[in-house]
This record gives sequence, C-alpha cells and structure tokens, in this order.
Amino acid sequence: MMWSEKHRPKNLLEMIGNEDAKESCVQWLGKWLKGSKPILLVGPPGVGKTTLAILCARQFGYDLIGLNASDVRNKERINDILGPVLGNMSVLGRAMIFVDEVDGIYGKSDYGGVQALVDILKEPTVPIILAANSDKLDKMKDIKKATKTIQLRPIPPRLLRLYLESVLKKEGASLSIGTILKVVIESRGDIRSMLNTAQALSTGFEPLSEKSFMTADVEETVNAFFKAKSIDEARSILYSLRIDPGEKIDAFYSSVITSDLTKEEMQRMLEVISEADIIYGKIRSTQEWRLLRYLDSVLLGLYKEGTAARYSKYNLAWPVLNRLRWDGRAIKQLTTMLAKKMHVSRSDFATFYLPFLLYCMKTKNLDLGLEESYKEILQKELDLLK
Repeated sequence: MMWSEKHRPKNLLEMIGNEDAKESCVQWLGKWLKGSKPILLVGPPGVGKTTLAILCARQFGYDLIGLNASDVRNKERINDILGPVLGNMSVLGRAMIFVDEVDGIYGKSDYGGVQALVDILKEPTVPIILAANSDKLDKMKDIKKATKTIQLRPIPPRLLRLYLESVLKKEGASLSIGTILKVVIESRGDIRSMLNTAQALSTGFEPLSEKSFMTADVEETVNAFFKAKSIDEARSILYSLRIDPGEKIDAFYSSVITSDLTKEEMQRMLEVISEADIIYGKIRSTQEWRLLRYLDSVLLGLYKEGTAARYSKYNLAWPVLNRLRWDGRAIKQLTTMLAKKMHVSRSDFATFYLPFLLYCMKTKNLDLGLEESYKEILQKELDLLK
C-alpha cells in the first residue's frame, strides 16, 4: 500500500497544517442548516483537501458521497447521482456531498454539468464541500459566487520534516538527513508527493523527476511488472521504467487490450489507464511536472498477482485507437461492413485491423476499393496521426 494512503489521518487532530482551514470547516459544519452556503476548498495538490472533507464528515457523523469532475460533467448524470441524496435524506441517512477537482469540469466535455451543479449549490438540502486546485479561472466565477471559499496552503517544511520522520519510524525505514531534507524541499508542501517519494527511495528506487526520462527495455520491464510476485516488487519494477510518461501509458494500454483477460479484469485495468491519462493530460496542460510522482502510483493499480497480461506494442497511441474504436456513427458503419468481410467482430476489427489498414493507406501500400464517402472518413482518421 502507498504510504500516502496508509498514513492518511484518522481524525482532524492527526491532520498537520492548515489550522485556520480546519477550524473554518468545523465551524461551518457544526452550524450547518438547510440552505447553508456550501464551501469550496482551494489549494494545490496534496495539501489535504480531500482528507479534510473526509475527516469532517466522519467527525460530525455524515455519510460522505464523493464525486469528481467526470461524474458531474453531464446534467442527467448529476440528477441521477444526487437526486436520491437531495430528496430522500431520511432513507439515506445523514448525507454530505464532496465534489473533487471541480475546476476540471469545464471545457468541451461539459454537457450542462456546471449549471446543474450551480443550481444545486444555490439551494442545498445537505452539506456540500467542493475542492479545486485553483479558483482563478473565469469559468469558476459562478461556483465561487454560490460557495464560501476556504484556502489551503502548502505545508511548511518544518512540519513536513517532523511528519516524514514519524512515518519513517512507523515503517521501520530510514533515510539520510540530507535525503530527508531534499525530499521535503522538492515536495513543495505536497504531503502525498513527499510520502510517495520517500517510500520509493526507502526501497532503493528513485522516482521520476521532472522531464527526466531514461531509455529502458519496455517489453522486458512491462512483462516483469505483470509477472511480479508482490505489490512491492511490482512497484519497484514500475519505478525503474524510466521513459516518457505518454509512452509508458501507451505501452500498458496496448498490452492490456491485446492480452487474454476476462471482461472484468480488462475493464478494471482500462479504468486505471484512463485515470493515469487524465493525470498526464493535466500535467501537460498545466506544466506541473512534479505531479509525475503520482502517475506511477495510479499505474500500480494495474498489478494483480497471476494476471495473464503481457506486453504488446501498437504503432498508434491509445487515445487514437480509442477514437477509432468508439467514436462516430460513420466509423461504426465502416467497421461493421469490413468486420463482416473479414469474419471478425466489430470490436476486434476496430482495435486490431483498422489501425493496420490506416497505416497501409498512409504508406500507400493498399487500395481498399472503398466508396469515396468511406475514404473520406478514413482520411479524417489519418489526419489525427499527423
């Protein structure tokens, strides 16, 4: 288990730093009445926003219902999830809603979710806590108006050092004083980052640093990861794969979708890869390269002793493969037609055959003899590869 989870505070007294924020949350929840303004916790990753929400709910006897940006982008989904909570308190007990990464709702993927959430925030029937890394976005103004903002700040180095030393003692591990100071300073007040880095160093492996990637035998390392005999062995192997994060995600994705796995196992692994891709997307868009320390923590969720997954490589990135596989009525029509001709399922054709056909078209080594309309569809997909 990652130390950041194993040593998560069990009560508010164990939570270090941000005393003002803790006091504000306790006073708000202690005086909460129907219609009370929700609160918005704002602060950088790893300072305890989620932990604070969990501990407040626990201390005041609420059942926490946790959501994130992907859960609240769609108006219908919000109503499906929160409707029973907001309208049947006596049936569901004392509910409290926590929406994490609310600043990630915005963009083309917002299908009425923001406005639906704002409407709920204006007339809350249960306590609601939201969390965001930043409230500076113009699009956050509606949510800010409907909430009370509580700022969480990076944990001071002095407190981080004391906390890290206590965790090392509990784990029976040790690091030199120089290493401890380096880990504390480089964490920049991020508790999760500090603990994950310390855990890696204590096992003899140095985690990824910003934009610092080394070559590695990807096939050998990925296969060793899947064949590992324990979670600790898998973690060490994963940390040793020093390649570009995007390539690492691609390597695991192509391996998973080509392996002989049960539907349940493949679904579990693909959800892990999707979460990793979301984190990497945020890193690239915000240039917060220190968050790379979290990527391996997420990818570690792929591990399960005895899994049949093995390394396999594709020449197309997994987001492109996904778009080929799932997006567009016209693409589905095309894949259905060609799948029948090749006597395979549409899913297998879209995943295994279509990328190869696109490659052949790109290199002009194959004439499919298709109608012009279908050629135009494939050409649009080829444009994604440029």
